[in-house]
Amino acid sequence: MASSKFSDPPPPLYDPLPSYPPQPHQQPQYIIVLPQYYRTPRQFLRRPTRRYVYCAAVFILLSAALFFLWPSDPELSIARLKLRHLKVHSFPKIAIDVTLDVTAKIRNKDFYSVNFRYVVISIGYRGKQLGHVISDYGRIKARASSYVNATLELTDISIFSDLIPLIEDLARGSITFDTVTQIGGELGLVLFDIPIKGKVVCEIVVDTRNETISHQNCYPE
Repeated sequence: MASSKFSDPPPPLYDPLPSYPPQPHQQPQYIIVLPQYYRTPRQFLRRPTRRYVYCAAVFILLSAALFFLWPSDPELSIARLKLRHLKVHSFPKIAIDVTLDVTAKIRNKDFYSVNFRYVVISIGYRGKQLGHVISDYGRIKARASSYVNATLELTDISIFSDLIPLIEDLARGSITFDTVTQIGGELGLVLFDIPIKGKVVCEIVVDTRNETISHQNCYPE
């Protein structure tokens, strides 16, 4: 028996996969692979940060409301100060006559009305009070101002204890007086009243030759 010229090919090392015919009623299946999602530190802090911002905004609003609505004392100042009369008596005793017109300005800075029970204006010489005058009851609307006029008239006021300083002031031609203006009252709230007070001090220099005020300096206390 003669051998063939070409030898047969070697058998395959694996069997091929069988090809199954696709079934007509079976839907194709797909697999979707999603990458793993990691939150950044900013995303972790986003919700707590918003909560802190809301709390801070509420706190600021409450603080602003408390600042504007919190009651405060009225602002007291001297709008006008005029000397009408000044006379020094040497007989039968050393005494002084003073007539002073004062116009006090009361400014209510609050959102509530102010009921002032009194406005006291006093005058003194070298730390000693010579006399005072008290004005009547009044009312100031919220965020408004009011003027109170008063005339301080002193007659035959003895200042024997300060006789030597008075003689020196008369020789210089000027006398320095101190005026103190005080206010007392209440803030008119809905359920209760809050007491308020104010005080302003003025130092006035009076020219004894022409009976006028040559200098004045007022400051609140």
